[in-house]
Order: sequence, then C-alpha cells, then structure tokens
Amino acid sequence: MHGIEPANLHLERQILSSTLSQEVVCAPPTIYLEHVRKTLPSSVGVAAQNCYKVSKGAFTGETSPAMIKDVGVEVAILGHSERRNVFGESDELIGAKAGHALKAGLKVILCIGEKLEERESGNTEEVVFRQLKAITDNIKPDQWQNVVIAYEPVWAIGTGKTASPAQAQEIHVKLRKWLNDNVSADVAQKTRIIYGGSVTADNCRELAREGDIDGFLVGGASLKPDFVQIVNARQ
Repeated sequence: MHGIEPANLHLERQILSSTLSQEVVCAPPTIYLEHVRKTLPSSVGVAAQNCYKVSKGAFTGETSPAMIKDVGVEVAILGHSERRNVFGESDELIGAKAGHALKAGLKVILCIGEKLEERESGNTEEVVFRQLKAITDNIKPDQWQNVVIAYEPVWAIGTGKTASPAQAQEIHVKLRKWLNDNVSADVAQKTRIIYGGSVTADNCRELAREGDIDGFLVGGASLKPDFVQIVNARQ
C-alpha cells in the first residue's frame, strides 16, 4: 500500500500482524517512515514513496536513498503515475533514480503504465515498453533480485475503473516477454510483476487468478479493514 494515514496505523498493524501469508510492504509519506518502521512488525516491509537520483547536494525537498536507509527502510517506489503525470518526471529521470537507488542498496518497486488517451489510441505497448527500457538500461544483471515491476494503468488509478483481469494479464504477459527478449529469460521468469489500479477486496481474487499477476500495488483500499482480503488473494 502506498498511502497509509497515521490515524489508521494501529488498525493496519492489527490486520498485518495477524495475516502474513504473503509479502506485505507499507509505503507511508516520507515524514512518517521512521515511525512506521518502528511501529510495524519486522515481518512487514516499509517503503519510501520516492527518492532522488544522487546521494547528496543542493536538492531542497528531496530524499536520498542513504537518508531512507538511515531510518531503517530498504525499499523505494519509483515512477509512480503521480510522479510522472503530476510532477512531470521523465522516463530518463526515473531510470536514473532506479540506478542510484539500487547502487545505494535499496530494493525498488518500479511503476509503469499508460494514460487513457494512450490506451485508446492503441499505444499501450509503445508507452510501457519505452518506460521499461529507460529503467532496465540502469539496472545491472546482479541487481534484478531487488526489483519489482508494477504495472499501473493511469486510467484505472483512483477512478473506480479497473483493468479487467484479461486486460491486466495481457500486458503482464507482454512485459514478461519484453524482459525475456531484451534482458534475459531468467530475469523474465523471476521478476515479480504486480498490478496497481483500483484494486479492491471485491476484484482482487479474480485478478490474482491470472498467471502473470504476482501481487498488487494498493492505494485507497489499503486503509480499509478488508485490505486483509487483498493480502490473501493469492492463497
């Protein structure tokens, strides 16, 4: 999940500590990272929602991977649709961030996805492959074990619209084939590709039945008690 609110932390702790059959990572706003890491059980991962591409310098307001590690956090989400489409982050910048975060010792969840007009114009593959290439160009062969790819179609984030299981699976299959053809068969087989975009307790199990959907990047539904159903969707 990537938007936990402080008031919900006790509730989330109860839910997560009671059900951990899957890997769970919580990604609060930066100001709460240290508190969340100290509060949640060690079996629950904690991720930053963003980090910058260099270790130090005059970059007011940014957070380096070294700072994130200083508070006991070892994962960062990069390239989230809002970073791309609200803050204007380019594919190249996100790729540079990924490269530096991995070099600094963080694990990364790397987000890609198309906007509605790009899907409707038939450019989904062109967009997600371009975004993926900018990221993979910055990843060394021995770093892939620390990488998760998150496919999050922008048109399905916070809109109540969700890609159908078949639509999501289709893109996940193509992303895995792209990794096979452009990186390696081993990376394509072992890299987790998760889905994000209005995932709820109502649709998670159907999505989880698809063979190439390895998990979820969850937003608003992570703040509800039935989030536990999403955690256990792949059982």
